[in-house]
Amino acid sequence: MKPTFASHLDAFGQWRLETDARLAALARFAREHDLLDDGSAEWFEAMRRRLSGEKLMVAFVAEFSRGKSELINAIFFSDKGRRMMPASAGRTTMCPVELGYDAEDPVGLSLLPIETRLEATSLAEYRVQPQAWTWHVLDLANPDEMAKALAEVMRTRMVSPEEATALGFWDAERPADNPPLSADGQVEVPVWRHARINLPHPLLKRGLVVLDTPGLNAIGTEPELTLGLLPQAHATVFILGADTGVTKSDLDIWRDHLSGPALARYVVLNKIDTLADPLSTPEQVQQVITRQCASVAQTLEIPTENVFPISARQALAARLTGDAQGLVQSRLESFEHALSEGLLPRRRDNLAQASWSGAQQFQQQLTRRFGEMRRLHADQLHELRGLRGKSSGKVQLMIQRVQAEAAEFEQCTARLHAMRSIHARMLRSMLHDLSSERLRQEVDVLQQVLGGSWLPLGARKAFVDLCARLRELIEQAQQRNDEIHAMLVASFSRLNAEFGFSLVADVPLDVRKYTDDLNLIERNYVQYLGLSQAFRLAQPGFQEQFRRMLISRLRVVFETISNDIELWNKTASAQVDSQLRERRRNFKRRYESLDRIQSASNELDTRLQEVQAQDERVLQLQTRLQTLMDQLGEMADPSAQADVAQVPQPSAAAIEALSLDLNLGQVSDVPAAGETA
Repeated sequence: MKPTFASHLDAFGQWRLETDARLAALARFAREHDLLDDGSAEWFEAMRRRLSGEKLMVAFVAEFSRGKSELINAIFFSDKGRRMMPASAGRTTMCPVELGYDAEDPVGLSLLPIETRLEATSLAEYRVQPQAWTWHVLDLANPDEMAKALAEVMRTRMVSPEEATALGFWDAERPADNPPLSADGQVEVPVWRHARINLPHPLLKRGLVVLDTPGLNAIGTEPELTLGLLPQAHATVFILGADTGVTKSDLDIWRDHLSGPALARYVVLNKIDTLADPLSTPEQVQQVITRQCASVAQTLEIPTENVFPISARQALAARLTGDAQGLVQSRLESFEHALSEGLLPRRRDNLAQASWSGAQQFQQQLTRRFGEMRRLHADQLHELRGLRGKSSGKVQLMIQRVQAEAAEFEQCTARLHAMRSIHARMLRSMLHDLSSERLRQEVDVLQQVLGGSWLPLGARKAFVDLCARLRELIEQAQQRNDEIHAMLVASFSRLNAEFGFSLVADVPLDVRKYTDDLNLIERNYVQYLGLSQAFRLAQPGFQEQFRRMLISRLRVVFETISNDIELWNKTASAQVDSQLRERRRNFKRRYESLDRIQSASNELDTRLQEVQAQDERVLQLQTRLQTLMDQLGEMADPSAQADVAQVPQPSAAAIEALSLDLNLGQVSDVPAAGETA
């Protein structure tokens, strides 16, 4: 069977699992042999958390009655043996529906009442208030009952135009966008504001989040959806009707909410089965489909290859009945393949690059440490071999020399203290301009413009100016981190020359790359600050939601920059501590060795053997480190991962094997690195 989006995503999940296992093996090896400093431990924890917890959000957007829910059923839920998401003629999904899986939450359907729109509390804040949601249990063993429970997302009720106005579904100033009035002057509104489905579906457990959005009326009135969830989606799938093409409401959704950049954008021309005509030949029907695709591409100003004609209903029926020919005729597999190729390789490459580059830096750090340990062992062996045939008086002189060297070495502590003091001061100054407080101050300048007039026509320029100031903060952070790097290079050079350290300042951190994230936020949000959105932006409730969502998105970027800077600086400082600790241990071992040799003449050969064994153990550690890095490199190498769908599922035995370390610490009577002989 041809690989589906589901099988590609499952293979991607298996790749993440195996990469995580290999990182775990590397971290465990370092921890068990006292080679893991605090900075490296934080990196391993953050990288493994990213591998296991990073979500992949795909947003499905359409006006009502375009077959959006049916498409979700066909792609994700055909294994349930029936429709899961409500899909019938007319309006079905009435509120945004988020499908995902969190193992810490119970399986079920959570529904947020529409009345919460009357409160200032944001959707993000409601997420951590379970008492605000209405809860429905989902019986995984009973698909019919599950489908019945999920039908809650269709529920509506009738309210007065005044109440509809308060809820955001009626605007007397823009009657063309209002829903129709009933015979008794009522307005139909959704019962629920937002729905969350926590389901242990294999794809959702792999980190997929599916966002099913309602039509234009709900998209335009839910700020957190338009300003938060849609811009954060890694891919957007815009569904049109093959029989209607791009309608005015479709075009409004596209221009107002989807024309901004995303990781990937796809347009689905659904319901091609409705174009079948008994009076036309199959070739003529195909010509109609081709013309519709070209027309859609021209109207939306996208390449024709980004428009996919399909029949979601035919695809779902084919998968439920095992009709291979019907599935081919539905053309769903071509779209799934494009969705897979447009999303998963790039996500995999990003994760692979992050894990491999971080592991390489860790390897370089350990390699330097191993080199320092072997240099100290070589010095000690040379010293011990020079004692053969020497008198006890000569040994005493050697003891005195070791004591003098240790005392001289301890003079470096004052130099280290001064360097750390300067380093900490420079770091605090840099992080202050990246703090949440500084970010809030900058956003407040924009808020003054938004709140300064009934129609904030200068909002767009104020927002562009805000982004320019934030880019300047990132540039300043880069310059200050470069200054810290230069200071460390000079300090390390002096310490190496005067006290025999082997300190190396890593390549400077590049924080300018986060300017791309800031640019993406700017492009996604600036569309809401034009003249067409000015009336909505003038509403106090929308302004507050805009401000909260903007700060939330920007905070993610700036906190990531701060975390990367702190981690880089902590790693740079950690080698000082490890080398200082190792040098002190070495002085202690040398002193105790000489003292034992002075006390017993037969101790010299024994001590020589012990030091040689310690050096051989370091070589073994280096070999094991290289083996673990080679295993991790196999997962990061794109040429070895040409097709993510072909990644084999690791068995429990394979994962266990990855976790096993050579028990190098069990060499008979040989002390571990850093212990006293």
